[in-house]
Amino acid sequence: MEFAEVLRRRRMVRDYDPDQPVPPEVRERLLAHALRAPSAGFSQGWAFLVLESAAERDAFWSATTTAGAPDAWLTRMRRAPLLVVPFSDRSAYLERYAEPDKGWTDRDPAAVAARWPVPYWDVDTGMASLLMLLTAVDEGLGACFFGVPGDRVGALRAAFGVPERFSPVGCVSVGYPGDADRRSPSLRRGRRGVDEVVHRGRWSGTDAH
Repeated sequence: MEFAEVLRRRRMVRDYDPDQPVPPEVRERLLAHALRAPSAGFSQGWAFLVLESAAERDAFWSATTTAGAPDAWLTRMRRAPLLVVPFSDRSAYLERYAEPDKGWTDRDPAAVAARWPVPYWDVDTGMASLLMLLTAVDEGLGACFFGVPGDRVGALRAAFGVPERFSPVGCVSVGYPGDADRRSPSLRRGRRGVDEVVHRGRWSGTDAH
């Protein structure tokens, strides 16, 4: 598939065929492509939790959702045969940038906050997640990136033995689209055009506030 076509087709898929697993070779390409993402200082401060068996996936949903009957969204999402949870590792970046070619040895929280006003460990892991989404499209599958509620992160770590230093940036569900897949009503807002969001040479428009 041409890259432009992959971009055109990319969307969040929220329902999956539970009877069609993701082929192992496709799963491995998803993960290998994620590792091609850029990272500050080539720190590569990411890790990926792969959940495929019914028991593993049930444990994920139990840890990250509240008790009670699932709503329509959760019912459809739980059909995904593959879940990949991308984690960022802040310490990997602090350690990398303390090396001689960088020299940021001060680990004081104020110094760290000043040097990293944008948490690149999360940004880079997010870019790795996007490569998985694009790979899924190229392989003829559907995928969705969604968040892990902040108050459920501890339960997620406990369920799968995740060390404290790793933080989930979200989860990528992957599978073949199901019959109930539908486009999000949010898309009715329309895609913003280039002229609305691109500022050439100087900020322009009426959104300066």
